[in-house]
Formats: sequence, structure tokens, C-alpha cells
Amino acid sequence: MDPLREFSKGSVRFVKRCHKPDRKEFSKVAFRTAIGFVVMGFVGFFVKMIFIPINNIVVGSA
Repeated sequence: MDPLREFSKGSVRFVKRCHKPDRKEFSKVAFRTAIGFVVMGFVGFFVKMIFIPINNIVVGSA
């Protein structure tokens, strides 16, 4: 029962410290998240573009 009590006490403390972001903070987070999505999209695209010819070579020679 003690770990449950400690967890609930920590959870209440965490929720009390949380605050709603202002417009500037929200726009910063949204912008950085969008950049992350774009970067991960390009990484996935380039990895796919590298492995398509390799896969065709391997499968085509069989």
C-alpha cells in the first residue's frame, strides 16, 4: 500500500506544478515538433530510396 500512496503523492505534486503553456511556448514546441516530423520524413524517404535499388538487384539476380 505504501508504493501506491507514494505514487499518488508524486502524481498530485506533478499535476500541481504543471501549467498551461503561453502562446510563445506553444508555438516553439509546435515548430520544433514540425521540424522533427519533416526531418524524420526525409530520413525515411532517403533510406527507402537507397534500399529500393539494392532490393531490386538482390531480387532480380535470383
